[in-house]
Amino acid sequence: MATLTKPKKPHIPTTTTTTKKTKLLSLLSLLITLTFLSLHFSSSSTTTTSNSSSPWSGDLRLAQFPWNRLPFPDHSPPPATLKIAVFSRKWPVAASAPGGMERHARTLHSALSRRGHRVHVYTSAPHAPPSPGDPLVHVIDAPPGKWRPNDAWALFEAEHHREPFDAVHSESVALPHALARGVRNLAVTWHGVALESLHSRIYQDLARDPAREPMSDAFNRTLSASMHKVLDEIRFFRSYAHHVAISDSAGEMLRDVYQIPPSRVHVILNGVDEREFGPDAGLGRAFRAEHGVPEDARLVMGVAGRLVKDKGHPLLYEAFARVARAREGVYLVVAGAGPWARRYEELGPRVRAIGALPPSKLKGFYNALDVFVNPTLRPQGLDLTLMEAMRCGKPVMATRFPSIRGSVVVEAEFGFMFAPNVEAMVEVIEAAAEEGPRRLAERGRACAEYAREMFGARRMAMAYERLFLCIKDEMFCGFPLKFDY
Repeated sequence: MATLTKPKKPHIPTTTTTTKKTKLLSLLSLLITLTFLSLHFSSSSTTTTSNSSSPWSGDLRLAQFPWNRLPFPDHSPPPATLKIAVFSRKWPVAASAPGGMERHARTLHSALSRRGHRVHVYTSAPHAPPSPGDPLVHVIDAPPGKWRPNDAWALFEAEHHREPFDAVHSESVALPHALARGVRNLAVTWHGVALESLHSRIYQDLARDPAREPMSDAFNRTLSASMHKVLDEIRFFRSYAHHVAISDSAGEMLRDVYQIPPSRVHVILNGVDEREFGPDAGLGRAFRAEHGVPEDARLVMGVAGRLVKDKGHPLLYEAFARVARAREGVYLVVAGAGPWARRYEELGPRVRAIGALPPSKLKGFYNALDVFVNPTLRPQGLDLTLMEAMRCGKPVMATRFPSIRGSVVVEAEFGFMFAPNVEAMVEVIEAAAEEGPRRLAERGRACAEYAREMFGARRMAMAYERLFLCIKDEMFCGFPLKFDY
C-alpha cells in the first residue's frame, strides 16, 4: 500500500517584514493607478468655453467648463433674492492672515450679501466685527477655533424652521456627510480632496534627496490611512447633492474618479476682491524702497504664504541659491512665516525675508515684483496668491500641476511652469532673468487682462448666485435667460 505523505508547508518568515513590504507594494501600486487615472482625466479634459467666437448656451448643469467664463450681468439686481445658509469652520478676522478656504468664504458671501441676498453664516469664534451689508454670522458656543458641526446644525435647523433656506452651502466638509445626506438644496465647495493629498505626498517624497534624507516613518505610517481615506471619500461624496470644484482638473477628478454624475459637478474658480488687488506701479516702487530692493534690479522674484516644506520652499531655496551664485542683480522677497524663514536669511542680502504681511500690504508686495513664484508641492485646490499676483499685473512662475496648468497658467504668455524639482526651477528662473523687467511687464499685462475676466470676486459671486438660483428653481438652470442680456 502506498504511503501518503503530507505536502510540505510553505516557508513562513518568522518576522512580518515580507508581509509589510507586500502590503506597501500593493498600496503603492493602487496609488500609482489612481494617480495615473486622475492625471489622465485632467489632461484629457475638453473645455469648451465662452472664449470661442459663438457664445455658449444650454443647461448650466451640463457645462464642464468654469462658470466664471460666462458673462453673467452684475450691473442689475438678481432675478430673485435668496436666503442662503453657509457652513464654514472659520470666519476670518479682518486683521488676521486667514487660510485660502476662509478667505474664499468671506469674499464670496460678502459679495452675495452686497447683491442683496440674505446670507447666514454658521461658524466658530472668533470672527470679524460685522460691517453694513455683511452676512449675518451665527457663532457656535465653543472655544475659539473649535468646530462642532452638530451645534452649528442645531442653530441652522432653528432658523430653517422659522423660514426655510433656498440654498445651503458648505465649505468642504464643514457640514459632514452624515448631516448633509438628504439636504437636496445643498452645494459643497471642495478646496482639496484626499486623492490630491496623495499626489502631494508623492511630489514631496520625490523632492527628497535619498542620500541626505531617508524616507520618513510618517510617510509609511500614513500611506495606508491615506488610501483608505480616498476610498471613503469616493463612497461618501455622493451624499452631497451638488459639488463645486475650484479647478478644471478637480472637476474631472470628481466626475471620473469619484464617480459623481456630471450634472451634479460644477466648476467655479475662486476669485479675489477687485478692490484689493490691481496694478499700482507707485505702490510697488514704495514697497521696494521700504525693504531695500534696488529699482534697477535685473530680476525681483517674490513668494508668499506659509514657509513650510510642502509649499516647496526646499526647492526654491536651493534653486535661488544656485542662480544667485551665478548672476548679479537677482533678488527674492519672501513674505510669510514658518520654519524656512531663517534658512532664507542665510542666503545673504539679495534675499529679503520680511515676515508675514497683513492683507493691506499685499497689493504693494505684488506690485513690487517682476514675477511671482509659487513652488508648491501640494496639487490641491488653487492658491489664491497666483490670482492676486495676476490681478496686480504680474506674470507667475508655478509648479506644473494639472490644476494650475488647466485653470490659471492657461497660456504660455502668463509666465513659467516647471516640474517640481530644483533643476527645472533653476531653468525657469534663468529664463526670467534673461527676459528682464521689460519683457516680464508685457507678460504681466496679459495676466492682468485674463485675471480681470476670470478671477474677480463679482464674477465668482455671479456664478454661485446662478447655481443657487438653479438649485432653488430649475427655470434658472438655462443660459442665457432674458435677464442675462
